Amino acid sequence: MLSAKPNSLLLSVGNFTASKRAKFFTTLQQIRFNGQLLLKDSQNRQWIFYLNRGDIAYATGGNTPVRRWARNLAIYCPLLPPYSPNLQRELSSLDTAVFTTCWEYELLCLWVEQQKITLGQAKKTIQAIITEVLFDVAQAENVSYQIKQDNSLSQQLILIDSQKAIAETQNLWRVWQNAKLGNYSPNSVPTIKQPEQLQARTSPQVYQTLIRILNGQRTLRELAEQMKRDIVPVTRSLLPYIQTGLVELVTLADLAAPVCLSPSEPPPKPPISKELLITCVDDDTWVCKTMEKLLTAAGHRFIGINDGLRALATILARKPDLIFLDLVMPNTNGYEICSKLRKIPSFRDTPIIILTGNDGVVDQVRARLFGASDFISKPIDAETVLNVIHKHADITC
Repeated sequence: MLSAKPNSLLLSVGNFTASKRAKFFTTLQQIRFNGQLLLKDSQNRQWIFYLNRGDIAYATGGNTPVRRWARNLAIYCPLLPPYSPNLQRELSSLDTAVFTTCWEYELLCLWVEQQKITLGQAKKTIQAIITEVLFDVAQAENVSYQIKQDNSLSQQLILIDSQKAIAETQNLWRVWQNAKLGNYSPNSVPTIKQPEQLQARTSPQVYQTLIRILNGQRTLRELAEQMKRDIVPVTRSLLPYIQTGLVELVTLADLAAPVCLSPSEPPPKPPISKELLITCVDDDTWVCKTMEKLLTAAGHRFIGINDGLRALATILARKPDLIFLDLVMPNTNGYEICSKLRKIPSFRDTPIIILTGNDGVVDQVRARLFGASDFISKPIDAETVLNVIHKHADITC
C-alpha cells in the first residue's frame, strides 16, 4: 500500500451545492475517509472539517473561529475562561510545537489530559462548534470543496456522526429560515445606526435596553448567550429595527489566538483542478461501486465496466484519462487488456493501474512487463486510490 504523505493529496471541485453536501458526507463515511474536507465560498470564507473514517472529529474556520471557540469554551467549561490572566501566563509558557494541526482542538486535548476539563465538557464543546460550522456552511453560497488525505488529528476525543449532525443542522437552518432570518448571519454584530430616530420611535425603557445591549461588541450568538435566551427570538426581536435601518448588522474582527503559534507550514501543492475521466474494469460490482463513490466525490467522471470482454471496446470509445484494471477476471485478464492498450498509440502513455488481491512481487513485475503504470492491492481504500491518482495526475493534466 502506498503511504500517505503530508499534503500529498489535494483535489478540488467547484459548485458544491447544498443538495450535494449531505450526499457527499455520506460518501466520505462509506469510503471511511481520513483527512480534511476544506470548504470555501464566494466571499472567500474557508472552513475545515477533520474527518476520521468519514465521521467528524472537529471543525473550524469562517470569519471568527477564535471567537466561536472561546464562546463555547466559556459555556461548557466555565471554570476555564480562555482569556483569564492566569491562563494566559500558562499558555505563554507552552511549547507551541505541540500545536501541529489545529490548536483549538489540540488545546482541548491537552486540557483533558491535564484534567483541567473533563472529557464530557470537551465533547460538548466540540459538538457545539461542529454544529455552528455546519450551520454557517448551510448559509453559505457558491461553495467549493477540496479533500486532503492525511491523519492530521492523531487523538480522537469524540467522533460525530456526520449524517446526524447534518440532520440536526438542517432543522436549525429551517427554523432560522422560517423566522424570516435566512439573509442574516448569527455571527454578525447588531449596532445602533440611527440613535436619535431609534429614541424617537421607542419607549425610554426599550431605548435604554437597546443602548446597553447593542454596543457593537457582541455577535447575535454572543448576545443570545448573554441574555440566556434562544438566538431565534432574540434576533426576531431586533428585526423591525434592522429592517427600518435603525440598527445594522456588521462584521466584527476575530479575537487573537490565545497561543503564540509557530510559523505555518509551507503551502500545499496546487490542487488537481482538472476533471478526469477514470475507468475501473473489475468483475466485482462492489469494487466498481466503491470506486465510483470515491472518484465522483473527488470531482471526476467515472466509467465502471464489469465485463472484461467488452472492456477494450468501451475504453477505445470513451478514451479515459486513467484506467484501473482488475488482474483476474472470467474469460480474460488484466495483463491481456493492458498489453493490447499499450499497442494503441493513443493509449501508450495513459496511466493503467492494476488491481489485484495478490500483492506478490511476481505479479507486480509481470504487470510492469505488460505496460502497467502502477499496482495496488485489494481490498481498495480511499488513501491508496487517491494517492495513486495524484501520483499519475501530471501525466494526464
